[in-house]
Amino acid sequence: MKNLKFFVILSVLLGLVACSEDTMQEINKDLNHSTEMASRLIITDMINSTAYSVVGSDLAFYASVYIEYNVGIYNQMYSAEIRTVQPVSATTYNNNWGSMYSNLYNLKTIIEQCSPEGPEGDNTTVLGMAQILSAYNLAVLTDLMGDVPWSEALQPGIFFTPQLDKQSDIYGVINDFINDGIANLQKTTSVAAIGRQDPVYGGNAGSWLKFAYGLKARYAMRMSKISPNYDAVIDAANKSFASQSEEALFKCGSTVQNPFYKFFTDRDYFGASESLLDKLLDRDDPREDVFFQPYRGSSELIFTPNGNPEQRQGYYGTAKLSMNTPIYLMSYHELEFLKAEAYARKNDLAKASTSLKNAVTACFTNVGLKDEADDYFEDVIKPSLSSQSEAIKEIMMQKYLGLFEGEAVEAYNDIRRLKAMGEGNTIPLANTKPFPLRFTYGNSDVTTNVNVRNAYGDGSYVFTENVWWAGGSR
Repeated sequence: MKNLKFFVILSVLLGLVACSEDTMQEINKDLNHSTEMASRLIITDMINSTAYSVVGSDLAFYASVYIEYNVGIYNQMYSAEIRTVQPVSATTYNNNWGSMYSNLYNLKTIIEQCSPEGPEGDNTTVLGMAQILSAYNLAVLTDLMGDVPWSEALQPGIFFTPQLDKQSDIYGVINDFINDGIANLQKTTSVAAIGRQDPVYGGNAGSWLKFAYGLKARYAMRMSKISPNYDAVIDAANKSFASQSEEALFKCGSTVQNPFYKFFTDRDYFGASESLLDKLLDRDDPREDVFFQPYRGSSELIFTPNGNPEQRQGYYGTAKLSMNTPIYLMSYHELEFLKAEAYARKNDLAKASTSLKNAVTACFTNVGLKDEADDYFEDVIKPSLSSQSEAIKEIMMQKYLGLFEGEAVEAYNDIRRLKAMGEGNTIPLANTKPFPLRFTYGNSDVTTNVNVRNAYGDGSYVFTENVWWAGGSR
């Protein structure tokens, strides 16, 4: 009997301890700071970060110098212009390197949460959006840096020094992301659209689907040197934007200002490009009058010699800037330029002409010159479309002019692709100093990951080694 009483008392005490531990665990939960966040909230930040920390960022600023949209006239941009420090330094793009990997990690979280086995398995629209944004961020990363950590990346605590993946393999991942995104964006879901939490398309799956096909066309064209498939470019493009009203853009204004405008007002590191002016003058292009402006407060518009400017501020003219100019994730005119090039490379010059006219008209409309577009096309462009080779040259020149200045990274990718295809003179550059063939890895990994450090070396490889899709080996 004494033993029975003992065990009863012991059982009651153990039960009380267990209840106390459960109670304490509940008490210790921080209900105001959850360890999980709904995907609809994360995706908003990912759209904002992709637009402002990747597309409208230092990547575009430096690319604009290398391809002569702007001339670097002070500090880091001057160094980039004369090719002394910035092109080879691991610190130059470190912030962007970190932003892209951070975006990819957070997008991975969304994909896990919205996949069928996740807690938001029915949210197929946000899942598709996250997959398209993953493709976008990963493509910018590898397009500019080449081979980068991927299969072992985004796994903190498991791989501390991830290996670099080949760009050829990464492009397979990019296409998988897009194809999976396309499939998910076409699914029916009972989850309500996220509306204003998507600043690009208001959560509209159909719009994201067209954006996805536009990216599919862009990346298919990127393979022109390695495995050209111009039918694939045209097919994807035809499923994408039908007008400017459908393009993927991030609106700017007084709250979130256009990054080039913000960079100039904060830093004043750019001068108006003499090389770009010459290209416009050669074509009697009316955009000469709307692309540039004198330095604020000055009445004289002074252009900047490419490759050899004076390092001074408050002197050279600049590009005309507005805080309201949107950030293009992908524009309608880029899509029509892609179609025009694809048709021209198939020697279908009639269809190439139609797409090229659509692209040029959109570009002129964007700068307030819609009424001038028809005459310019008939008088300047159309006579150059008499042969396949001349048509390709004119299309790529018009694309170069049309992507000025916010789409500098895509223009930089085009120039590298044309060089690799033996068409390096299509868009002649005036700066005779070495042309950077790629961007360096970020310093945060160069100093901590031996694999990245060995690939980086002293950084001089940026002048000698093409990325894979431009005929290089890494």
